[in-house]
Amino acid sequence: MQKTVQWVDWDGNGLEHCVCQSDPDGIELEGVVVGTRHGHYGGSYLVVTDAAFATREVKVSYVGGAQMHVTSDGKGNWFDCIAKRELPSLAGCFDVDIGITPATNMLPIKRLKLAEGEAREISAAYVPLPSQIEGDFLPRSAPQRYTCLIPDLRYRYEGLFRNFSAELEIDDMGLVIDYPDTFRRV
Repeated sequence: MQKTVQWVDWDGNGLEHCVCQSDPDGIELEGVVVGTRHGHYGGSYLVVTDAAFATREVKVSYVGGAQMHVTSDGKGNWFDCIAKRELPSLAGCFDVDIGITPATNMLPIKRLKLAEGEAREISAAYVPLPSQIEGDFLPRSAPQRYTCLIPDLRYRYEGLFRNFSAELEIDDMGLVIDYPDTFRRV
């Protein structure tokens, strides 16, 4: 199954084009972003999961800037493919959260399979916006919580690492429709 979606930031600026492909082996998210949140930037991403929706590969590239390529074994162990090194700081992360897109919120929603009213705390491999990069361009472990409000329709996302919360409306594939104050589907 393939679905193409587009988002703008909450004020209607910028544009993201994302293609989501799903099959029994997992999900592939591929997108390009011309962003305006916390500065102006252009970027692209590719995320691949396994059949259990655990993130296995992430590529992010900012136009004229930083690039990253990391992989995971699906058991919470990560590897930097550019510097050829293990990333023990990401141990236990099964999901990626790329700051320039709401597309990656679908991954823990699908992987966790929460029942109505159920909540779960996770650590996600958070990929920062270009203006937030300090030192090496690599994900960092970020505590988060997802709560199922209405199965297959509405979830609460809490970025515990930054004291942020939003109710996310999702579509039939699990992709975010609206992410209040941040992104909206066009």
